[in-house]
Amino acid sequence: MSLFYEPIPTALVAALRAGGPDANGQPPERGAIASGSGEPCRHCLQNTPAGQEYLILAHRPFPAPQPYAETGPIFLCAGECEAWGGQGMPPILTTSPDYLLKGYSHGHRIVYGSGRIVPKEGVERYAATLLADPRIAYVDVRSARNNCFQLRIRAARPVLRG
Repeated sequence: MSLFYEPIPTALVAALRAGGPDANGQPPERGAIASGSGEPCRHCLQNTPAGQEYLILAHRPFPAPQPYAETGPIFLCAGECEAWGGQGMPPILTTSPDYLLKGYSHGHRIVYGSGRIVPKEGVERYAATLLADPRIAYVDVRSARNNCFQLRIRAARPVLRG
């Protein structure tokens, strides 16, 4: 199974960079400067380069509030960056030894029993296992330590030719 690694949509990122409200109704915090290896941007799915500004904001990767729609802090490059293309393991999934993966239904509810902390080398394998279950529409990847949303994984749609 091919996987699609879904970044936060560019239109949402542009609105947040322009000072639009985050999931808590507040403008993103500005002025933080990346140091060391940088902070993981949920749009380009790479670390913000050292010395560059990044935004801190609350994000809820669900279409509407509901009991399973978790909200938490994330980072975005403050300057322009290109959205991740979707294919191949994004760099932000190589910076931690493990991640929390959870499967969600088409109704945006956690599929009980799907949540598991997996080593970074097992992310693709476990995501594919979850996505093979017809009850699961997508898999959210979160920090295993802080529960911060990293990205969403979906089964890649086959390219139709003809």
